[in-house]
Amino acid sequence: MLSLRNVDIQYVKGIGPARASLLAAELGLRTAYDLLRHYPTGYVDRSTFATARAVFDSLCRGVELPSIQLKGHFISFTVQGEGAKMRLVGLFTDGTATMECVWFRGVRAMRSRLKTGVEYVVFGKPSLFSHILQMSHPEVDSPQAIAGDMQAHGVYPLTEKLRQRGVNSRVLHAAVRSLLDSRKHLEDFIPKEVLAAENLPDIDSAIREVHMPGGTDTLAAARDRLKFEELFLIQTDMLRRSRRRKAQSEGLLMPRVGRWFNGFYHDFLPFELTGAQKRVIKEVRADMMSGRQMNRLVQGDVGSGKTLVAFMCMLLALDNGYQACLMAPTEILAAQHAATLRGMASAMGLGLALLTGSTPAGERHRIAQGLTDGSIHIIVGTHALLEDTVTFRNLGLAVIDEQHRFGVAQRARLWTKNDVPPHVLVMTATPIPRTLAMTVYGDLDVSVIDELPPGRKPIATALRSENDLPAIYRALHAEIAAGRRIYVVFPLIDENEKLDLASLEEGYKEIVAAFPEAGVAFVHGRMKPAEKDWQMKRFAEGEAAILVATTVIEVGVNVPEATVMIIRNAERFGLSQLHQLRGRVGRGADRSYCILVAKQKLSADTRRRLEVMTATTDGFRIAEADMEMRGPGDIEGTAQSGMPFELHIANLALDGVMIGRARAAAAALLDADPELTATANRRLAVALRSLAVKGIDWSKIS
Repeated sequence: MLSLRNVDIQYVKGIGPARASLLAAELGLRTAYDLLRHYPTGYVDRSTFATARAVFDSLCRGVELPSIQLKGHFISFTVQGEGAKMRLVGLFTDGTATMECVWFRGVRAMRSRLKTGVEYVVFGKPSLFSHILQMSHPEVDSPQAIAGDMQAHGVYPLTEKLRQRGVNSRVLHAAVRSLLDSRKHLEDFIPKEVLAAENLPDIDSAIREVHMPGGTDTLAAARDRLKFEELFLIQTDMLRRSRRRKAQSEGLLMPRVGRWFNGFYHDFLPFELTGAQKRVIKEVRADMMSGRQMNRLVQGDVGSGKTLVAFMCMLLALDNGYQACLMAPTEILAAQHAATLRGMASAMGLGLALLTGSTPAGERHRIAQGLTDGSIHIIVGTHALLEDTVTFRNLGLAVIDEQHRFGVAQRARLWTKNDVPPHVLVMTATPIPRTLAMTVYGDLDVSVIDELPPGRKPIATALRSENDLPAIYRALHAEIAAGRRIYVVFPLIDENEKLDLASLEEGYKEIVAAFPEAGVAFVHGRMKPAEKDWQMKRFAEGEAAILVATTVIEVGVNVPEATVMIIRNAERFGLSQLHQLRGRVGRGADRSYCILVAKQKLSADTRRRLEVMTATTDGFRIAEADMEMRGPGDIEGTAQSGMPFELHIANLALDGVMIGRARAAAAALLDADPELTATANRRLAVALRSLAVKGIDWSKIS
């Protein structure tokens, strides 16, 4: 198949220069190879004709029909409306009944092309409109034009511009068929041994079957083969680069477990570690003793104890004579981490500092001195840690929280803070589906904290409508009287009539009026840090029983007395965001609640998404559901930077088992032939070099 990369798509039968230009501009298809890799998203049977009467009767009975084709002629054409509202209505009959064919675009072109009394075949999805049989924007061809195309074939992804110019699925199918019938042998870059072990067909069979299926079983096998191929190529490239980097990247050797770690573990540990926390610390310690730079992702649900694990890993670095830093994306989160770590470190006599963009000049100078002379053992900060003026005596461990909020170049600047790059520990409180972790974070060794500390009670979650707010407010008075605190989160700061969403300012007035006995604080992202900190302090210290906020409190707020989280316009939030917000409560000993307040009328998909929140508090199950519903490119943490690769047929949300198979096969192959120099692997090596030419590096994640 590699030779087809050099065949310009215009030379494929049925394409030509004009269509080639369109396909390149609209779909990025430039070669014969690209065309064969443009897979169908569905299939239609063009081997039979329906009748208009039978179609009409079925639709009247409520039966939903797929796309069908009819043979007949047009009785008349009518152009209705003007300008943007112009449409063409053609009255079509096959002798059994009539049907309206309607075009809203390309009206003049279609009217000049079609004639009454001439036999045509129309193809499209039928519907009823005011009890009239209709078909919008059908494909229209002469019977002679489709004579050789009366079979099952693919429905291809297309743009409206292509359809307007007459490039439809039938045109692409004919072009693909001409390529496959040319009998050119397609070279397979997956080694035969791998295909045999995975029981997958060769590339010739798979490509032909996916475009022109012969049966359900053979089509499923072909699609599995092509999915495996995409994922195997990515995993092989990612693992090979990762292994090279690990082999070449010298790491700081940290073999000692000394007084800092042991002292904290035996004398100051606030509670018994969970089995998951112990397992992750052992994995980190093994990395630190390996002589190679650690590059590990620790993911854990809200409240699973990631910060404690990070602190104990920092103590391991201190025991070996190194300093540690923790970088967070916001000042609120950095300050929260600093307060948490200071509470654990102060009794031990550790030097700890906080550095953010708002740190005064005098304090910055003191911190700079402490970092260079080693009196500051641990520093917590924001992007301010990346400044050239921040130098360490001996940085050994860099912990990065919510790393997806930092760019790759930003994170890499921490590596320059020591002659030998420090070990890197990445933390995220956004659970990542396993399939996504094996791809987007494929170069990171992944540790999972999948247990909550003992004593944490599950948060009761309920979905309510705006009509229920009076009853909800009545229940909140009792919570306030008992000394507990409440979050109320809104999606906007200012009123926006177009979106019809509750706004923070209006919501604040409403809450103040409804709860005259309680102090009410408010925070949002546009506030100055000092004002935001003051409002947060009022809530944390109990001066205000209610905090009205936007999603600025999604991370970095720890108030154990808070027992209720109310999220207004919950339908406007993603599942991961809702889960993060819910995690702000349930941090104390009291029973906690999360109330999702949404509009009365919700779409089925929106209601299903919100019901996931009421059904489980497991962040990993929520992340999986989120990816299934929204797709991997919208999951928080990947949408900001875009997916680092393009998949044509595999789906990260649905093909988790296949990803695991591909990764295991790639690892086994590289174990036997790390540089792919064996004869059987040379075509694979060539395919991987083509990725390098495109500048794609699957492993360059951290």
